[in-house]
Amino acid sequence: MVVCICNAIREHQIRGVARQCATPCQAYSALGCQPKCGQCTVVARAIISEERAAA
Repeated sequence: MVVCICNAIREHQIRGVARQCATPCQAYSALGCQPKCGQCTVVARAIISEERAAA
């Protein structure tokens, strides 16, 4: 699933960096970009929370 259309970031990419990052901004930075319109941050935050809870 595409999480961020602006940066073409997919769910698996967010999951891949979620355990090292606490916020969407940190995750996007780890992926070499930054949120642009911000609509994806809610979904990204949920994915990060889910991954961190499973750790």
